[in-house]
Amino acid sequence: MAIERISEIQLGDMLLIFEQETDYRRVGFYMIPADMKEKDVSSKKFYRINSLAQLKLVGDIYPNCYGSGQTMHNCETANLFEYDSQTTEEAEGKTYIRTVMKDQRGYGLVNVITWYHGEDSFEMKNIFTNNSEDTVTLEMLSSFEMGNVTPFVEGIATDTLLVHRLRSKWSHEGRLVTETVEDLQLEPSWSNWSVGVERFGQRGSMPVMKYFPFVAVEDTKNQVLWGVQLAHEASWQMEIYRQDDGLHLSGGLADREFGHWMKEIRAGESFETPKAILSVCQGDIDLLCHRLVSAGEKYVEAGPEEEQNLPIIFNEYCTTWGCPSHENIAGIIDAIRNKGFDYFVIDCGWFKEDDVPWDISMGDYNVSDTLFPEGLDKTVSLIRDAGMRPGIWFEIDNVGPAAKAYQYTDHLLKRDGRPLTTYSRRFFDMQDPWVKEYLTEKVIGTLRQYGFGYMKMDYNDTIGIGCDGKESLGEGLRQNMEASVDFVRQVKEELPDLVLENCSSGGHKLEPLMMSLCAMASFSDAHETEEIPIIAANLHRAILPRQSQIWAVIRQKDSLKRIGYSIANTFLGRMCLSGDVTELTSEQWDVIERGIAFYREITPVIQKGMTRRQGSKITSDRHPQGYQVVVRTGDRGETLVVIHCFYGSLPEVIPVDLTGCATEIVNTYSYDKKAEIEVKGDTLFYHPSENMCAVAVHLR
Repeated sequence: MAIERISEIQLGDMLLIFEQETDYRRVGFYMIPADMKEKDVSSKKFYRINSLAQLKLVGDIYPNCYGSGQTMHNCETANLFEYDSQTTEEAEGKTYIRTVMKDQRGYGLVNVITWYHGEDSFEMKNIFTNNSEDTVTLEMLSSFEMGNVTPFVEGIATDTLLVHRLRSKWSHEGRLVTETVEDLQLEPSWSNWSVGVERFGQRGSMPVMKYFPFVAVEDTKNQVLWGVQLAHEASWQMEIYRQDDGLHLSGGLADREFGHWMKEIRAGESFETPKAILSVCQGDIDLLCHRLVSAGEKYVEAGPEEEQNLPIIFNEYCTTWGCPSHENIAGIIDAIRNKGFDYFVIDCGWFKEDDVPWDISMGDYNVSDTLFPEGLDKTVSLIRDAGMRPGIWFEIDNVGPAAKAYQYTDHLLKRDGRPLTTYSRRFFDMQDPWVKEYLTEKVIGTLRQYGFGYMKMDYNDTIGIGCDGKESLGEGLRQNMEASVDFVRQVKEELPDLVLENCSSGGHKLEPLMMSLCAMASFSDAHETEEIPIIAANLHRAILPRQSQIWAVIRQKDSLKRIGYSIANTFLGRMCLSGDVTELTSEQWDVIERGIAFYREITPVIQKGMTRRQGSKITSDRHPQGYQVVVRTGDRGETLVVIHCFYGSLPEVIPVDLTGCATEIVNTYSYDKKAEIEVKGDTLFYHPSENMCAVAVHLR
């Protein structure tokens, strides 16, 4: 079947190629690094265009080639859409590409690409419009579809393609998993007929569970990588699809088969998908991830002015363990006054009464008279008088069984007509006008009444496949989470200077949509574990380090070496401290205070830069062996090197490649000031002497 080009459009260093089949006029899309155009062989013997918008309407034919049940890719609906027109427009520092497709039955599709000038990635979404006279029901609609991977190798590119994903679970976020196309059984069959597909994703209201909404494919012979992130708070899916010589990537909302999603579209109505962020480059996985993650910088830079200097946080959770009071907060403030902390966060439990645990009593949000007998305003004033911005914790959407709100069943989500209940939570119906008014009073009202300048937003359970009230469980979930995000937007509108922390049992909401609304996020709930630097380094591939709040929980029993290890962890993102600060010795405080001073020095590198990892392959997070090196090169000619030595035998010398980095040592940080470090040419040499030890180096 003949293929012809519709257009070639260059966005920065990326070349976008749109094409169509001459018989069916199906629109296809792929992209390459612009300077590799001459290496595009574009001569694969067996290659079919897959529609730029993958979708399925109820009643249309399901996919052929043994696809039904494992994918809706290339079903009848997608194949009936034909190319109509394409426009390119520039406005306000952005380029818009709109590709219009039509189905003769009266359905329209517009694929919209938005490129912010100067960025190394672009956004893509699809808009479906029902121009027929009847209501139709979608059971799948993708945000993106990208084909022809790889156009630089003829045939099926045997032993060439790698698939990269970021796996995730509670306190083990962001583990990079790399598999060959062959191991995923994504080679085409001898006949190029049956389909191969790897469909994966997440179902529920914790979008970073099991996987981050991310996938990348690497052509190892040409060092080219294609990658995508999804910006979405509910169930999502990605698909790696293969039928012939070309590999395809698509994804967006979790479909009917994967995420229990169907959506009715009445005559004249439209439906818009979540956005995907795409990029292509020649390099390695760290470079590709940097290009995708950097799309978030424009949102952070538009945030509260105070955030631009990456202030240091103290959070009392690992000090009081969910039982904050005016008395213990006063003691903490006496211990940390004038130590360099900028924010003080009152975490969960400020509302608890008697012996009821905080984690089953959220939802009513009445200030505890027992914990704050003279009122919360006195404690907030104490924090401000110590020169710190006061913060407070809320779990906005969820309700614990000990709260009165747990019995407000008319205003809670339901499944099968009954309140949707887990062992520790029920969930507010975020579309309910009563709930909106209630939370406006309880959350925004409390923030405003006491003058809080910071809010930690937690979320400690998942709705699962969905809820009643709409045409499908998945659509009920999608609309509820959309309303949840809208409430966060309302908070920002009413309190524009408020600093927002995105937390969901640590890292379950580290996706681009929520990260665009928040100053920072809890990187994990791994508060006191030895694997913290591993997780913190993982997350450089998923979120901006300047948004990754990393905890150093300091205990009275901690050795100076352990304290130095914990403090060095925070150099991989935003510094946050907690722990036994009222009981530390002057020697322990010296290690902490030197770390705070070092952090202040390196914040420009954390704020803007490019990260690469070196060192051993870490097979176990819980019992790590070997060593890890993180090299971050800043935009101002500075470099940060953070080295963590774990268990097992260590080399006499750890070499760190500084090619393209600064090489003049400005300062070092270690617990005992005795780290043996030297730079020769483009290599830094560190002589490790102990397991479970860390050192950081600032170079200019």
